[in-house]
Formats: sequence, structure tokens, C-alpha cells
Amino acid sequence: MGLFSSIFKRQADKSKSGGMEDYMTLVRVYFQATIAANLGITNLAMLPDLRTYKTTLRIPTQNNKLGLGEKAHCRKMLKELYKTDEGFFKEIDASIRKNCHKLQDVQVYLIQFQNFTQDLMMLMGNLMKFKLRLPSFFKKAIYTMTQRTINDIFNKNDFSDAGVLKTVASIRQYNKRLGFSQKWVTDFVFQVVMLAKKEPRPDEKAK
Repeated sequence: MGLFSSIFKRQADKSKSGGMEDYMTLVRVYFQATIAANLGITNLAMLPDLRTYKTTLRIPTQNNKLGLGEKAHCRKMLKELYKTDEGFFKEIDASIRKNCHKLQDVQVYLIQFQNFTQDLMMLMGNLMKFKLRLPSFFKKAIYTMTQRTINDIFNKNDFSDAGVLKTVASIRQYNKRLGFSQKWVTDFVFQVVMLAKKEPRPDEKAK
């Protein structure tokens, strides 16, 4: 996982840390740390992102319980790097409490979240199209457009494209199980969109 080399050594070069891939990894680590703490999981092999995070940063196990120290550390990093608010974490905690009651629930839940985010980001790109080309300094406008598009995904039923309609139905079904609010989804998508804008384009990477 080469992305850890930038985020975990950000003191050396802050300009290379905090990208979109780093953000998504930290979100997954927070999910996995919360699951470990809630269910008393001790086998790190079940939670690969948490394992890499813990071993790379050498985070000690808190109170002999996996997940507690890692969760607190990850939350701190998300707040520092991305200004993530407390409500974001509370909704993840509530979603995991609702869906993960035993070990057998974990993989199903993580796959559902992965499919949810993949469908969501693909559809957002499809629906917003040229709007996503706005420069990053139009932050408020981009957030408002993201908010409106998310509202359409959750409430609009007259999409003309059959493929869009199918993906919308899939996203709603996933989120019915996951239980995230529209604000949580909006904030998550907006963060990914803004970080994606900062990523170098393929032609820029080649230079």
C-alpha cells in the first residue's frame, strides 16, 4: 500500500499527504477499528486496512482491546487532515451498531459499504458531469450542487435513463441497510470530489 508512505510520513512532505486515496483508506480504517472494538475482534487478518494502519504507525492496543486506540488515532487524523466533524463519526458508529452484531455480519457489511460508495461515486460523476469541472475555489457552489444531486438520488423517481434508475435503486437499497443521512452522504461525496480535483491528471504525472 504505497499511499501510506505519504500520509504516515506527512511531516516530511505535507504537500503529498491527505489525498483522495488516503482519505478513503482512513475512512475504511475507522470503520474497521469501530467494528473490532464493538465485536471484540482480535484477528487482524479479518481487517486488512486496520492491520496495515496499526503496524505502520505502531499504535499500541488500548486496554487489551483491539480497535479502541486505533479508532481514536484515526479520528484525530481525519479531523486534522480533512476537518471531519463529529457527526460524521457518530453516524458510522450508529450504522455499525445497527448492522454488525456478530462476526458473520462483518464481511457482508463491509462489502455493502464498498458497493454503496462505488455506485454512488459512479452515479455522481454521471449526473454532475461538467459541473465537476468547476475550479476548487467555487467550494460553496460545488457543495450546493452535490447536495442537490444527492437529494435527487434519494428522492427523485423520474430519471429517464434506465441505467441511472437501476443504480439509484441500488444505492437506496444499500443505504436503507447502512442508515446514513443525506447530510452524511453529501459531506462524504463532497470531500471525495474536492480531493479528486487536487489529484494530478495522468498527463501531469508523466512529466
